[in-house]
Amino acid sequence: MACPLEQALAVMVTTFHKYSGKEGDKYKLSKAELKELLNKELPVFESKRMDEAEFKRLMNDLDHNKDGEMDFKEYICFLACITMGFNEFFKDGPAKQPRRK
Repeated sequence: MACPLEQALAVMVTTFHKYSGKEGDKYKLSKAELKELLNKELPVFESKRMDEAEFKRLMNDLDHNKDGEMDFKEYICFLACITMGFNEFFKDGPAKQPRRK
């Protein structure tokens, strides 16, 4: 049985491939595929209700090679950035919150 971290890595890889290749290159996410992935797999982004300009800015920032798509390396860099943000948000969370009785 895989350890939790191994399972998390497998989920990141399989999630990418679940959405990539529906349009064009099967090893890249198109803008539409990325938008679908964000809406279904990262609902925190959907709750923000990103408008088209914000989405274009996000895609431009993530698309390092400027080919209009997100390859696996760009996807993993994106997840790393999100993970660092979550770490900053939660790192002192439980210790600073009062305990329930």
